[in-house]
Amino acid sequence: MGIPLNGLVCISGVSGSGKSTLVKHILYPALLKALGKSSNKTGDFDGLEGDLKRLAEVEMIDQNPIGRSSRSNPATYVSFDFIRELFAKQQLAKIRGLKAGFFSYNVPGGRCEVCKGDGEITISMQFMADVQLQCEECKGKRYTPETLEVEYNGKNISDVLKLSIDDAIEFFNGKGSMEQKIVERIKPLAELGLGYLTLGQSSSTLSGGEAQRIKLASFLTIGQKNPTPTLFIFDEPTTGLHFHDIDKLIIGFNELIKLGHSILVIEHNVDVIKCADWIIDIGPEGGNDGGHIVFEGTPEDLIKSKKSYTAKYLKEKL
Repeated sequence: MGIPLNGLVCISGVSGSGKSTLVKHILYPALLKALGKSSNKTGDFDGLEGDLKRLAEVEMIDQNPIGRSSRSNPATYVSFDFIRELFAKQQLAKIRGLKAGFFSYNVPGGRCEVCKGDGEITISMQFMADVQLQCEECKGKRYTPETLEVEYNGKNISDVLKLSIDDAIEFFNGKGSMEQKIVERIKPLAELGLGYLTLGQSSSTLSGGEAQRIKLASFLTIGQKNPTPTLFIFDEPTTGLHFHDIDKLIIGFNELIKLGHSILVIEHNVDVIKCADWIIDIGPEGGNDGGHIVFEGTPEDLIKSKKSYTAKYLKEKL
């Protein structure tokens, strides 16, 4: 099996054919080991060949939540440092000697200590699911009254975190250099169809597809300044997406490729498969009748295959 670099490669096939096993349990850990990033055990395979010098990193972009806890959100993932620095530069903050860290709800300082910056109190129920109630102290705003007195253009830090990404771009756009840094970090989120999310939206409320696109946006932003050649692996990123959002996702893939990266996608969606530069179709069936490479090549050649189920559905799209 060959995986061309600097393009979009799709791993296709029926459910249970072995796509995820091949990529997540063999290829990904083998590449990590070859690049000196891990010493973990890999699945059985004969060998790994090719010009690995063309790759510096390999990143698995799965549907796991962003960040390490539900306190993570789009702001903390791409731009919160700049937002906190902006509030620390306001006149009232300077007079009071408030640094950027004071505007974090993850550490003591300006956060509400009753709810520890969550904005909610969790009540544990013995025989039922835990109940989340709005914090009576801060009324869900996460911060102390002193912190909320510091405003930027009429909004405090809590107000800013309640802005949608689209509204935040409009709010910060066309102002100073710090504001432009914020816009640069959050604009890829809007371009990937996530403009409806709020900056402070908890990661626990995000779907797997939304989490993947937030991760993609962060790499697009970082990649502009640090284009380290990377193989990005996505696991069914179109799950739950409208076809308009799928178009935006593919645009994001193409932007990464322009930066010198490579994309490998495990995918069922023919709207993505038809855009691939190279397809590796696994099958022909699922379970014990899977695990074989049915086809390798371009979408135009795949539709000529008699063995591939993917070919039948792809032919209708091409």
